[in-house]
Amino acid sequence: MENTVVKTTRASWTLLALALSAFAIGMTEFISVGVMPLIVKSFGINLETAGLTVSIYAAGITVGAPLLTSITAKIARKKLLLMVMVTFIIGNLLTAVAPTFVILLVGRVIAAFAHGLFMAVATVIAASVVEENRRASAIAMMFTGLTVATVTGVPLGTFIAQHASWRVAFTVIAALGILALIGNAILVPNNLPQPVAGKKGAIGRLIREPQIVIGFIITGLGYGASFPVYTYMSAILIQQGWSASASVVILLVYGLAVAIGNTLGGRFANHRPLTALTWMFASLTGIMILMLIGLSNQIVGLILIFAMGFLAFMNVPGLQLFTMQVAESRLPDDTQIASALNIAAFNVGIMIGSFGGGQLLTHLGLFKTPIAGIIMWAAALILTLWLRRSKV
Repeated sequence: MENTVVKTTRASWTLLALALSAFAIGMTEFISVGVMPLIVKSFGINLETAGLTVSIYAAGITVGAPLLTSITAKIARKKLLLMVMVTFIIGNLLTAVAPTFVILLVGRVIAAFAHGLFMAVATVIAASVVEENRRASAIAMMFTGLTVATVTGVPLGTFIAQHASWRVAFTVIAALGILALIGNAILVPNNLPQPVAGKKGAIGRLIREPQIVIGFIITGLGYGASFPVYTYMSAILIQQGWSASASVVILLVYGLAVAIGNTLGGRFANHRPLTALTWMFASLTGIMILMLIGLSNQIVGLILIFAMGFLAFMNVPGLQLFTMQVAESRLPDDTQIASALNIAAFNVGIMIGSFGGGQLLTHLGLFKTPIAGIIMWAAALILTLWLRRSKV
C-alpha cells in the first residue's frame, strides 16, 4: 500500500514536469493564432503568408518527430528530454530576435523539431510511469500542459504582444522553456525504462500494419479538422465585431473549454478509445455544419467556436492511446517510433487543415473555412466506424 502511494506520488511529479514542458511548447505552437495580425504588420505581409507560421511549424513537427525519434532512439529518455528542451529554447530565442520573416520561420522550425521529439518521448514516459488502466489519463495529464497553454498561455502571450510586442511574447516563452528544463531535471526520475535498441526498418514495419496506418490517417483528419477555423480565429473574431481586448478574453474562455474537453477525453478513452472517438467525430461534424451557417453571427458564431474548442481536443488522448495499443500488441519494439509517427500525423492534419482554410479564405471568404473541417471530420468518422467493424 505504501509503495503504491509512493509510486503514484512520483508518477504525479513526473507528469507535472512533462505538463510544464508541454505548456511552454503549447504556448509557442498556438501563439501564432493570437499574434498573427501583429506579425502581418511587422513584416508587411498578407494574412495568408502569415499563416505559414502555423503550417511551417506543423511541417517541422511532421518531419522532426519520426526522423529525430529514430536517430535518438538509443539515448536515455531523461537525457533526451533535457536536450529537447534546450533546442526548444534556442528556437524561440531565434524567433524573438528574427530580423526577417524568413528567419522567424527558421526559428519556428527549430522549435518545431523540439516539439515533435518531445511529444514522442514524453508520451512514452507518461504511459510508462502509471498502471496500464491509467495510461490514457496520464497521457491526457501530459497533454493538459498544451491545453492549459491554450487556456492561459495563448491569451497571455497575445496580451503581452498587444501591449509590448510579439518579440517579447516569444522571449517569455523561451524563459518558460528554461523553467521547464529545470523542472524536468529535478522531477523526472533517472530510472525510467530504457528505450529498446530498435531494429532497422521500424517505419517500414509500422506502415505495413493496416490498423496503424488507418490510425495515423484518423489522427491527421480528426485533429487537423479544427484548424481551418482555428488558424484564422483572431481574424474571424475581428470580422464578427469583437475588439482586440475582447478577443483575448474569448481566447481565454476557448482555452478553458479545450482544457475541460481534453481532461474528459482522457477519461472516456481509457478503455474503449475507438468508441469515444466515434461520437466525438460525429458531434464535431455537426458543429462544423452549424458553423458554416452561423459563424458570421457574433453571438451564435462565438457559441459554436466554444463548442468546437470543447470537443476538438477531447479526441487527443484517444488518438494517441489507440496507436500505442496497436503498436504494443503487434510491434512492441517499435512503440516509440509509432508514437512519433502519430505525432507527425497530428501535424500533417494541422498542415492540411490550415492550408485548406487558407484556400477557402482566399477564394470563398473567411466564414467559409468550416467547409474543410466538415470534410475532414466526416472522413475521420467514416474511417473510425469502418475500423471498429473490420478485422484489419
